[in-house]
Amino acid sequence: MERRFNLQVGTRAIRLFVQVIAFSILIAYASGTAAAQSPEPIRYILRFPSPHTHYVEVEATVPTGGRSQVELMMAVWTPGSYLMREYARNVDTVSARAPEGRPLGIDKSRKNRWIINTGGAASITVAYRLYCHEMGVRTNWVDGELALLNGAATFLTLVERGPRRHEVRLILPSEWRRTMTGLPSAPGGAPNHYVAEDFDTLVDSPIVAGNPNVYEFDVDGKRHYLVNTGDSVVWDGPRSARDVEKIVRAARSLWGFLPYEKYVFLNMIVEAGGGLEHKNSTVMMTSRWATRTDRAYKRWLGLVSHEYVHVWNVKRLRPIELGPFDYETEVYTRSLWISEGLTSYYGDLLLSRAKLITQNEYLTALSTDIEQLQNTPGRLVQPVEESSYDAWIKGYRPNENTPNTQISYYTKGAIIGFLLDARIRRSTNGAKSLDDVMRLAYQRYAGNRGFTAEEFRRTASEVAGTDLRGWFVKALETTEELDYTEALEWFGLQFRKGGPPRREGGPENDGPPDAEGARRPERAWLGLIVRPDDGRLVVIHVRRGTPGYDAGFNVGDEILAVGDYRVRPEQWASRMEQYKPGDRVSVLVARRDRLMRIDSTFGKEPERQWRLAVAPNASEQQKARLKVWLGQ
Repeated sequence: MERRFNLQVGTRAIRLFVQVIAFSILIAYASGTAAAQSPEPIRYILRFPSPHTHYVEVEATVPTGGRSQVELMMAVWTPGSYLMREYARNVDTVSARAPEGRPLGIDKSRKNRWIINTGGAASITVAYRLYCHEMGVRTNWVDGELALLNGAATFLTLVERGPRRHEVRLILPSEWRRTMTGLPSAPGGAPNHYVAEDFDTLVDSPIVAGNPNVYEFDVDGKRHYLVNTGDSVVWDGPRSARDVEKIVRAARSLWGFLPYEKYVFLNMIVEAGGGLEHKNSTVMMTSRWATRTDRAYKRWLGLVSHEYVHVWNVKRLRPIELGPFDYETEVYTRSLWISEGLTSYYGDLLLSRAKLITQNEYLTALSTDIEQLQNTPGRLVQPVEESSYDAWIKGYRPNENTPNTQISYYTKGAIIGFLLDARIRRSTNGAKSLDDVMRLAYQRYAGNRGFTAEEFRRTASEVAGTDLRGWFVKALETTEELDYTEALEWFGLQFRKGGPPRREGGPENDGPPDAEGARRPERAWLGLIVRPDDGRLVVIHVRRGTPGYDAGFNVGDEILAVGDYRVRPEQWASRMEQYKPGDRVSVLVARRDRLMRIDSTFGKEPERQWRLAVAPNASEQQKARLKVWLGQ
C-alpha cells in the first residue's frame, strides 16, 4: 500500500515536471517567434545646423530585411486636412549609403517615392534635407527661433503594411532648450529622443523645438502641457493655462474619462491662425495680442475647445472611412458633419459649461453660425453630406463662387447638432441629450473599426426613443431649409429680427441692437462684397440673388465711380448711405482694364433675422432647460 502510493506520487511528479518543461519550451518558442516577427525600427536623427536657412537635415537608418531593394515614401496629405499637399516638393538632396559608407544607387519611382538598391546590406542610411518655411498647422516651419515639424511633412518611411516602430532623436542648436511632443520618450531617458509604435503614431505627433514656455497641470492624474511658443512678453501665459484646464475639466465631465496618459497643447504664437487635432496633442496658431482683448481671447478659447473635443470625436470615435490611413490617396466620407460639425457645436458649448462665456455670448456665437448658414446661397445647392464628400475638391479649394454653390460642413453640422440635441431632449422629456448619443457611439464604435453613417443615425434614434431616419434624410441629404421651431420652443428662445446688418464692403456692425420697435432708415444695397486692394476698390464676391448679381457685376471688377462721382475704397460704405432702395445708378468699373458702366437698381439692405434671444414669454421650465443645456 505504501509502495503503490509512493509510486503514484513519483509518477505524478514526473508528469508535472514534463508539463512544466513543455510549457517553458512553448513560452520560449512563442517569445522567440514574436521577437522574430517584430520588425526592426526605423531610426531618425534630425539636425538644424543653420536653422535661419529654414532647413532640417534628416538621417534615417532603415532596416532592409535582407532585400536587394527597398522603397521609401513620403505622405502626400495629413489626416484632418483633406487636401493633397505634396510634401515631397520640399525634399532635396536625397542620398543613401551602406553601413561602411559605400554610396548606394537611388531612383525616384513616383513623385513621393524612392527605390534604393541595398547591395545586400542589413540596413542602410538615407539622408535628405527638408525645406521648412510654411507657417501652418499642417506643414513645417524652421527659423532661428523655433521649429514645428509635422510627421507627414517630415519623415520618409518604408512602403509596407503592418506596424513598425519609429524612433526620433533631435539634435538642437545650442540656443534652443527643449522639444515638446505627444510622443513618449524613448527608453533610456535621453533628452529629445522619442519613440512611435508605428508610422500612424509618428504622423499624428507633431514636434515643437525651441524655447517654449510650458505650463503643466493634472486632471484625473493625467499630465497636461500648454506649450506657448513664439512670445513670452505680451501673451498672458498663466491666464491661458488656467482657462485651458477649465476646458479640459468640462470635456472630462461630458465624456466621463480622459483616454490618454498625457496631452500637449502646442500653442504657436506666430501671428497666424488655425488648428489641427492629434490623438494626444494639437497644434494651434494665434496672435500674441489674442489675450489682450476679450473677443480675440474667447475666439482662441473656442479654438482650444474645438481641437480638444477631437480627442474623442475623430481621433477615437471616427467614421469607418477615416482609417487605417492611406497617405497617398484621398479618403472620402459623408460624415464630416459629425467629425467637424458636431465638434464645432461642442467646442462652443463647452466654453459655456466651463463658465468661460456667458449665456448671451453663447447664443451670440450660435446666432453667428445660423446667420452664416442662412445667408449663404450654397445651402440651397449642396447638401451637407455632399459637402463632406467633396472636401478634397471643394471644401479646401474655395473660390469667389463658393458661397453660391457650397455649404460648410463645419457650420451646418454645428447647427444640425443644436437641432438634434434639442429634438432628443424633447423626445425624452429632458432625460437624454446629444451627450448620451456621443457617449454611446463612443462605447460602441471607438477603436480600430469606426462607425458607418447608418450606425450613427441608429444610435441617435435609439437614444431619442423615436425613429429619426426621416429627420436625418432631410437635414443631411437634401437642401431643404432647416426647421428651428422645435428647438426654439424647447429652450424658450426666439429669433430677434432687425438690428444692424452686415455692412456692404465693411466689417459687421457689432454695436448694441436697436431698441424694440425702433425703425431704422432703409439703406441702399447691391449685395457686393468688396475689398480695398492696393488703392483699388475690388469686388471679391457676388452672391446669387442680390441686385449686384442681377445687374451683372463680376468678381474682379474695380469700382471707380457711382454715377458721375468717383468713389475711393474707404468711401464705399458711406457712399451707399447717400442712396435709397429703388434708386437707379450707373456704376463705372474697370474689367480687365476696360472701362464699362453697369446700370444697377439698389435693393433694400436686409435686416438681420437670426439673432437668438430668450423669448419674453419664456416659462420658468424653458429657462431651466436652457440653463441645464448650457451648464450655467
